[in-house]
Amino acid sequence: MANIKSAKKRILVNQTKAARNKAIRSEVKTSIKKVEAAVAANDKAAATAELKNATSVIEAAASKGVYHKNNAGRKVSRLSKLVNSIA
Repeated sequence: MANIKSAKKRILVNQTKAARNKAIRSEVKTSIKKVEAAVAANDKAAATAELKNATSVIEAAASKGVYHKNNAGRKVSRLSKLVNSIA
C-alpha cells in the first residue's frame, strides 16, 4: 500500500479512470451487438438505425481516448460492411 500522499491520489485517480473506460467500452460492445443482432434478423432498417447509433458511440469513445482513432475506424468500417451485406 502506498504511503506517499501523491501515490495514494494516483491510485484513486487510476481507479476512477479505469471505471470510466470500462463503462465506455461496455457501451461500445453493446451497440455493436445490437447492430449484429439486427443484421442476423435480416432487418435492414433496424440495422441502419443501430449502425448510426453505434458509429456515434464508437466515435465518442475514440474522442475520449478510450480507443485509438484507427481502432474506432476499423470497428465502424466492419459494421458498415456488415450492414451493407444485407440485400
